[in-house]
Amino acid sequence: MAKKSGLGKGLDALFFDNDSEGKQDGGAMMVRLSEIEPNKAQPRKTFDENALAELADSIREHGIIQPLLVRKLDSGGFQLVAGERRWRASRMIGLDEVPVVVKDLSDTEVMELGLIENLQREDLNPLEEAAGYKELMATYGLTQDQVSKRVGKSRSAIANSLRLLNLPDQVRPYLMNGQLSMGHAKALLSLNNELAIVSAAKEVVEKGLSVREVEKLASRKSAESLETQSVRKERRKKDHYLDEMEIAMNEELGRKVEIIPDGDGGMLKIAFYNKEDLASLAEKLTK
Repeated sequence: MAKKSGLGKGLDALFFDNDSEGKQDGGAMMVRLSEIEPNKAQPRKTFDENALAELADSIREHGIIQPLLVRKLDSGGFQLVAGERRWRASRMIGLDEVPVVVKDLSDTEVMELGLIENLQREDLNPLEEAAGYKELMATYGLTQDQVSKRVGKSRSAIANSLRLLNLPDQVRPYLMNGQLSMGHAKALLSLNNELAIVSAAKEVVEKGLSVREVEKLASRKSAESLETQSVRKERRKKDHYLDEMEIAMNEELGRKVEIIPDGDGGMLKIAFYNKEDLASLAEKLTK
């Protein structure tokens, strides 16, 4: 059975424990690089090529100071647990062997250690961090409180991190490349629909707005949205025939139709689901 390792306290205890289990569980040993396979559950998905090149130069000159952490696979060989940057850099310069510490670890511990290693070195972008927490919870049935204790962060920090996964796809690159901060993202998520978040995010990036300015912007947009919805509901109460028209158009076109009145005019919204569906809709409308 794997020993409990105090994962939230860091990796040092794993590398420098004083157990007496020898090279197979505690002491460093040399292993062929070709025998080590990367961890598919590694939370970090992107690696800075320039930083890897610098690390490769350092390893070429000084060697690997800290061993990689691995576990033995039943099928033979080893699985990387911590140290993927060193593993990648070693491959770049063609090393045959690398120093490793072999540990008997469960799948949960492997995943936790991969996440903790990156968190301690601040290597993950906010979305990778959030995805790591989500995978821990989904795969091993952990609660936010249990995750917080394992990685040494508050439960509120875990909750706020997980909320980032609700950001629209169009907004995520801004957060990944540093154009938006966690504070910006938190303020944007207070908006009540995806289009509003995307629009506000673009405004933040283009104008370089501060977090406080984004909070004010989000508050204003939310108020405007609520006012618009209220006005629309009042108008719909007076215009019962619009409901009947919507139902008739839904049946005729075979899709969701929304009539949005605005004074004597308004807007007609018709949903389509892919390019082929749009072509079919266009054919019906132009007959």
